[in-house]
Amino acid sequence: MSQSIGTRRQLAMLSMPAVVFTALMIAFPFFYTIWLSFEHFSLGGTGTFNGGRNYLLMVQDAQFWNGLKITLLLYVMSLVLQLIFGTYVAVLLHSSKKLWAGVRALMVSPFVLPPVVVGMMWLVILDPSIGVANWLLSKVGLPPSTWLASPQWVIPTVAMIDSWQWTPYVALIVLGGLQSLPPSVYEAAQIDGSSRWQTFRRITLPLLLPTLVTATILRSVDLLRFFDIIYITTQGGPGNASNTLNIYGFQKGFEFFDIGYASALMITLSVIVLGAVLVLTQMRKRVAL
Repeated sequence: MSQSIGTRRQLAMLSMPAVVFTALMIAFPFFYTIWLSFEHFSLGGTGTFNGGRNYLLMVQDAQFWNGLKITLLLYVMSLVLQLIFGTYVAVLLHSSKKLWAGVRALMVSPFVLPPVVVGMMWLVILDPSIGVANWLLSKVGLPPSTWLASPQWVIPTVAMIDSWQWTPYVALIVLGGLQSLPPSVYEAAQIDGSSRWQTFRRITLPLLLPTLVTATILRSVDLLRFFDIIYITTQGGPGNASNTLNIYGFQKGFEFFDIGYASALMITLSVIVLGAVLVLTQMRKRVAL
């Protein structure tokens, strides 16, 4: 008994640095941000407690609702693109056993690039005057586009850029799921004379569902707090056409120095992210049964 208690104490002592680090680096900033969200606090000034006034102002703020709409629209659009094309690339890599290793590396390389590099690269490609994108459109007889400068096209364009970078990441997750599927099921389907599409729709896709939900969870955390590519390419423009909650919170906090209101925006976004993850986690438990 005493030996068991001693072992527990040793384990507690060994885990204490990790617990303290987590508390200092994660818990303290999070709860301090919650406290700031209940204050009227400007950068360089002193804070005064104002109850829930920041949240009341947020509900009445048209820019908040616009940012929420853009955040959710960009999330859905990017997630659908990445799941569809990520699954396609994974199936392609899985079925092409003899595919040259260099081609595989090239297909999965975009997500290892820094967001700054990706953003600057696509700014040049999509430049309305000198970009290669409009040159390619002219070669096939299509009219040029203003891409990131167009209020109608900026969200699809940003979703396309993010999907170009992160589709390979989804493909790697799905590829791991494909490699874990039992081959006996496919042998039985082949004996029954099932076509490739029937095999994919009736066998592969249902068996891959837990893996796809896992990929959805991982990408949801990033997509709902999407910041870097938008800030590099549009900074929320043109106008407010790509002004997500993250960009709006950054503007309020570091351009207008309204730290209290920006904290309320970020806590609201954190609740949205946490809620989405909890719902998707419960979904994964159900499909895994």
